[in-house]
Amino acid sequence: MKKGIIGRKLGMTQIFDEKGKVIPVTVINAGPCTVIQKKTVEKDGYSAVQLGYSDLPERKATKPVKGHFEAHKVSFKKYLKEFRLDDAASMNEGDIVTADTFAEGEKVDITGITKGHGYSGVIKRWNAHRLRMTHGTGPVHRQVGSMGANSDPSRVFKNKHMAGQYGHEQVTMLNLEIVKIDADNNLIAVKGAVPGPKGGIVYVRNAVK
Repeated sequence: MKKGIIGRKLGMTQIFDEKGKVIPVTVINAGPCTVIQKKTVEKDGYSAVQLGYSDLPERKATKPVKGHFEAHKVSFKKYLKEFRLDDAASMNEGDIVTADTFAEGEKVDITGITKGHGYSGVIKRWNAHRLRMTHGTGPVHRQVGSMGANSDPSRVFKNKHMAGQYGHEQVTMLNLEIVKIDADNNLIAVKGAVPGPKGGIVYVRNAVK
């Protein structure tokens, strides 16, 4: 991993390229992030940095959290994430990482927590087809339908599409293109959709594939 930053999803909009083509983009408030902790090969066995994003009032920090930030002599941050950067060895605690770390046209992978839909049925969760509304089918029009054979195998196979918890899981979108960067306001416009609701925390890193 060469580059990485923590950001907040602001929402979607559209921009026009030089040919007048409409490009749907997700706007991310990327950084500024502070280097909280530095991991070294000699001490930890690998090279990485821990980045912090979004100021946290000291009164809201627990004693272990306070101890962590005070030990590294940095300001309190709400969100922490470790990145294995190529230039981690040259970075120091207290350094600032901003959106201009990336460049327009670059491909990135973005990780976020998807919107939670709670306990959902098979039609909403798996896009299943509803049963017939006539000829004695009811009252199970929106249920899962056949569970499989009876005496053999006498069970429901694992991974059967059924009702259950839908959403609120970590998802990574690969190879999203950075369309525009506003370094002054720490904004990154990425082509396409990004996991999570407006205001959700996302992690941006350079594409691995």
